[in-house]
Amino acid sequence: MLNYRLKNYLFLFSVLFASASLSAQKRQPPKNVVTDVNNKAGVFIDVNAAGYAPSNYSAEQLVKDILINGGSTCGVPNVSNVTVTPSQPATDNNRFWGYFHRGTTNFPFKDGIVLTTGYARQAGNVASSASTSVTGAGQNDPDLVAAIPIPDPDEDYNDNVMLEFDFVPNSSEVKFNYLFASEEYQSTYPCDFADAFALLIKPVSGGPYVNVAVLPGGAGPVSMTNIHPLVPGAFGCAAINEIYFGGYNPAPNIVTNYEGRTVPLTAVANVVPGQAYHFKMILSDYRDTIYDSAVFIEGGSFDIGIKIVDSNGVALPASLNVCDNTPQTLVAQVNSLPGATYQWYKDNVAIPNATAVTYIATSPGVYEVKVSVPGNNCPASATVTIVGGTTPAAQNAILKLCTTPTVSNFNLNDAKPQISTTAGAIFRFYVNQADAQAQNSSFIPDASLASYSGSDGQVLYVVVSNGAFCSKLVTLTLRKEATPVAALTATKLKICLGESVTLTASGGVTYQWSNTAASTAVQTLSPTQTTTYTVYAIGAQGCKSLQPATVTVEVVPAITSNLSGGFICQGDRITLDAGAGPNYSYSWSTGATTQTIVAETPGTYYVDISNGVCSKRYTTEVKQALVPEIINVNYSQSGTLIVTASNLSGGVLEYSADNGLTWQGSNVFNNIPNNQVISIRVRVKTTSCVGVLEYFTFIMQNVITPNGDNVNDMIDFRGVSDYNKFQASISDRYGKVVFKAEKTRPFWDGYFQGKKLPTASYWYQVTFEDPASKELTVKTGWILLKNFE
Repeated sequence: MLNYRLKNYLFLFSVLFASASLSAQKRQPPKNVVTDVNNKAGVFIDVNAAGYAPSNYSAEQLVKDILINGGSTCGVPNVSNVTVTPSQPATDNNRFWGYFHRGTTNFPFKDGIVLTTGYARQAGNVASSASTSVTGAGQNDPDLVAAIPIPDPDEDYNDNVMLEFDFVPNSSEVKFNYLFASEEYQSTYPCDFADAFALLIKPVSGGPYVNVAVLPGGAGPVSMTNIHPLVPGAFGCAAINEIYFGGYNPAPNIVTNYEGRTVPLTAVANVVPGQAYHFKMILSDYRDTIYDSAVFIEGGSFDIGIKIVDSNGVALPASLNVCDNTPQTLVAQVNSLPGATYQWYKDNVAIPNATAVTYIATSPGVYEVKVSVPGNNCPASATVTIVGGTTPAAQNAILKLCTTPTVSNFNLNDAKPQISTTAGAIFRFYVNQADAQAQNSSFIPDASLASYSGSDGQVLYVVVSNGAFCSKLVTLTLRKEATPVAALTATKLKICLGESVTLTASGGVTYQWSNTAASTAVQTLSPTQTTTYTVYAIGAQGCKSLQPATVTVEVVPAITSNLSGGFICQGDRITLDAGAGPNYSYSWSTGATTQTIVAETPGTYYVDISNGVCSKRYTTEVKQALVPEIINVNYSQSGTLIVTASNLSGGVLEYSADNGLTWQGSNVFNNIPNNQVISIRVRVKTTSCVGVLEYFTFIMQNVITPNGDNVNDMIDFRGVSDYNKFQASISDRYGKVVFKAEKTRPFWDGYFQGKKLPTASYWYQVTFEDPASKELTVKTGWILLKNFE
C-alpha cells in the first residue's frame, strides 16, 4: 500500500534518479493528489460518501445486498464466508474497499463495490491526505501468481487486496461487470508497471482456480501492461488491446481520481447449479507501492440466481412490453438443470400445472419462476413484468390527390381514417422506411401534414401507435394527377327522329356518362326527343373533372304526310296534297315546289319534303279509272235493293239510288219502293266515271179488284214491258190464257174479250231480260181476281 509518505517521495526520487540500478523504476512527476483546493464535488464519483446507506455496509453486506443480484432475498443463503484481506472494519475511514455511486457523473456503473491498493475514499470526491497509510496483504499471492505470472522474476506483486466468498449457483453460468483503473496510466508506466486484477473461482470441494477476469478472445489477463494505447517516447511502447482502454484523466468520461481506466468488462464463469464454489477477487500493484490501482465492480451484475430468458436464450428485461397478448415464451434458464423443479407464478399466485422450465404467457402480469436445485436451501426466483398494450388496427392505404390550380399538395390527415379507425391512434408519417422501423424523430411534423407536396407513386411509411409501445407499420401510397377537364362533341346537334348521332368525349382516360354505365369515350345514340347529355372525364388515377361537359341534341319532329293518289277518268283532274308541317319545303317529281299539285294524267308522282334538317320522299299513284258496269240488281219485296257492279280499274266504288243525288259506299239500299223506276248510279270514288242503270222494282201484286177506285184496279206490266224479251200472260186454273201483254196494252184489268172474268184465282208468268245481269228472268205465281157485280 501507500507505505511512503509524500514528504519521503522527493528523497526516494533523488535516490532513484542517482542510481543506475533503479533506472527501471524511475518515476516522473508525483501522483495526482486531489486537495481541498482542486477537489470539486460532483466532478468525480462518490466513494464511501456520506448520504449513501451502503457506505456503512460491511463487506458481507456489500456482497449480498449490492453485488449479488437479488439482494437479501433468496440469494442470501447462497452466499457465505465473506472475507476481505487485509481485514478492515467498515468504520475504518482509510479502508481499501467500500461502496461507490456515480453521483452526478456519467460513470458507466450506477453503483457497486470498489477495491483499491490505496485509500478507497480517495478514488472519488474526497481530498487526498499524505499523513496516513494502509498496510497491504503482502507480496506475490500464490493464487495470483499462478493466474497471472510475474512478468519479471526480480519484481513482485505488492499491496495485495482480496475479497472472497463462497456461493451456490442456481444456474449454469455466473458473471459480473467491472472495470480496472490505475494511477499508472501516465508517462511510460503502462509499459513497465503490470498492476493486475484476477477473479478466481474453484469448487469448494476442491480443484484448481480458474481466472475468469480475462479479455475476450483469449487476449490475456486484466493488467496495466496488457491494456493501454500507444505510449510514445524513448521509453514508450506499442499499443496493446487498445479497444479495451477507456481513456485518460482529465477527460470527462473518466471521473475518478485515477489517471486512466479500461472500458466496462464482463467476467463469465461456467458452473454446475447446486454445487458450492469459492470466489476470490485479488487486486495488486506491481514493482512498486507508490501508484495505486482499483477495480470497480458493478452492483447487481453478479448473478448467482435464476434468469428468465426467451426461447433463444436471451435474457429478458425486468419489464417487457407486449402488444395484443402476443404469447411470450419464458424460459427459467438457458440450459436444463438436472434435478431442478420449477413453479411459475402470476401476480404472486401459483399457476396450476406450470411446473416446466418453460412457460408461455398470454396476458399481462408479473410472472415469477421459483427454481429449486438439489443441495440449495432456498429456491432461486426471477421475475419479469409483462406490460400489456393493444396495437391499433391499421392497414395499407392509398391517398389520391386531384390537383387544381388552387390545390397542389396532399393533406395527409385525410388518409388517417383509411389507415386506422382505432380511437386515439397516433400517426407518424415517415419518408424513409428505415426511419419508420427505428421510429425515430425523422417523421413529417404534424404541422406539415395538411400541406405535403408528395409525388405520384411515392410511398410513405406510417407508424400507427396506441400512444405507448404498441404500433404497426403500414404504407401510404400517394397518387397524384391533375384534375381532368371534360370536353364533348356531337356529329350533329339536330337530328331527325330515327336518325343516329355519335357523341365523343375527351380529356380523360375513362368517362362517367349521365345516360349509361359505359365508361368509353364514344357512344352512338338514337334519341326520340331532344336530350341533353353530360359526361365527366376520369383520369388515370381516378380523378374526376370538376364540371361535366354537356351537349344538347335536338330531335326535330318527324316529317309526316298524308299524300295519297287516286283514280281519274279521262278529262278528270285530281289534287295531290303533301301536307303541311313546320319549315316544310317541297320538291315534286313534276318540278313543282308547292304543297299541292293538280294531276291530270295517270302515273306515279312523288314529293321530297324537307324541314331544313331532315328530308323524306313520299310517293303515290294516280290511276286511270274505268266506268263501272252494273251487272246485277237484286231487289226484294221488303224494299232491299242490292247492286252489283264491275270494277275493272280497282278503285273504290260508290253507289247511289237517287240518280246521283246522294252516294254511299255500300251497295245495299233499304226502303226502296216496289214497282218504281230507280235511277241507280255506280262510280269510281272521286271520279266522273259513273255507271248508270234505270231499274224497275217489279213486284207482282196478288190481288186485283177492278172496281174503279184506282186501288188495285189492274196488274201493270209497264215497268218491265220495255225490257228485252218481255212476255207476260195470265191463265185460269184450267190453263186457258185469259190475258197476254202487248206493247200497246201492258196491263190486265180483269177482263177477257171485253167481259169481266169471274172472281177466282189465276196464274201468271212474266218473262224479260234483266237490264243489269242481261239474264232471262221468269216470274210465276197466282193472282186473286175479285170482281164486284
